[in-house]
Amino acid sequence: MASLDRVKVLVLGDSGVGKSSLVHLLCQNQVLGNPSWTVGCSVDVRVHDYKEGTPEEKTFYIELWDVGGSVGNASSVKSTRSVFYNSVNGIILVHELTNKKSSQNLYRWSLEALNKDSSPTGVIVTNGDYDREQFAENPLPLLVIGTKFDQIPENKRNDVLKRTAFLSEDFNAEEINLDCTNPRFFAAGSSNAVKLSRFFDKVIEKRYFSKDPNQMTGFSERKRFNFKSLHYD
Repeated sequence: MASLDRVKVLVLGDSGVGKSSLVHLLCQNQVLGNPSWTVGCSVDVRVHDYKEGTPEEKTFYIELWDVGGSVGNASSVKSTRSVFYNSVNGIILVHELTNKKSSQNLYRWSLEALNKDSSPTGVIVTNGDYDREQFAENPLPLLVIGTKFDQIPENKRNDVLKRTAFLSEDFNAEEINLDCTNPRFFAAGSSNAVKLSRFFDKVIEKRYFSKDPNQMTGFSERKRFNFKSLHYD
């Protein structure tokens, strides 16, 4: 086991959205009984079979780096986190489906991680738009995960999912919505399990098998994230 190749995946999002519960579920296949605030960063490991069931199948370690979610614009806050952003192979962006602000802040988190070599005092914005050119040369596979699905009243679920669907389009990423206290959301063969496996395969492919290291796989061909496209009331 110790000889397995590995990839590093950041898990980013605001405090309280359920990142630690998600990582525990992914790595231990168990519900985290008493989640607490993550200070700094916590790392857990998942074993993943790349291209499972094919002749190319190979086992890898997936290191999931759960980064503490305090949102701050001060350069000192960002520089403290920047140590975790080195040698990253993929990013899972986590937001809470019942918290519109946490969805909006995914743009801040992505920019902070992908602009790790700079130390801006705030998010780089031009006329209300997030400038894709700031991170266009940082090709990383992304996955968007919405948590606390169980806390949405059944009669409002369609509206909430429609409101957040644009995130997957903006990040050119697949989207998973779930309840971290219910392992069935990642049951073998489920659409969520397939999306997760596909994401990890993409991360491994990019790290170990990509023929074109400059190929952009993370973001869509939009030049900007239009802040006005965030459908918040």
